[in-house]
Amino acid sequence: MITPLDIQNKEFSKSVNGYKKDEVDEFLDLLTVDLEKVLSENAAQKAENSRLSSELQQYKGSEGAVLETLEAAKALMSDISASAEKRAEILLKNAELDAEIIQREARESVERLSEEIVILKNKFSAFQSKYRSLLETELERFDMLSVEIFGEFGLEEQLEEAAPKAGKKATAAAPSVKKDDLTRTMVNIRAGDGA
Repeated sequence: MITPLDIQNKEFSKSVNGYKKDEVDEFLDLLTVDLEKVLSENAAQKAENSRLSSELQQYKGSEGAVLETLEAAKALMSDISASAEKRAEILLKNAELDAEIIQREARESVERLSEEIVILKNKFSAFQSKYRSLLETELERFDMLSVEIFGEFGLEEQLEEAAPKAGKKATAAAPSVKKDDLTRTMVNIRAGDGA
């Protein structure tokens, strides 16, 4: 390749009908300047091209790294999503198991309470029956004692007027009551009034 220096140093042979030396030198000077500009621009373009090529290589490397990072991020998101779904399934199953346990315990509690209610009802009925029987027995004893007491004081007529039914029952059963029973009953009645 011809350089500007080659143009400047070029010597032409002389002939009779040759070109004018000044015009040729002037033209060669213009060519030298233009060639220097072109060569300078060419060098700048080569440098720019080299710089851009290296940046392109960097970007291609970066692009590869970005693509690898994106792929890794996609895989990570997929793993996180799968893990979250599994965790959600486990939490849901645990919640369902807890709910079943609570329901079972509630049913067992209801059954236990129902059994206790039945037992308490039976106990209450038995207590009520025994208490009624006790009261009826005590009323009969009271009626018999009343008949006996009023009989001792000669007030049988007043007793029959006050309680005709009780008097007839008591009169029939009166001979079986003893004075000791009467004394004990009166003492119990007085002790009960004092309490």
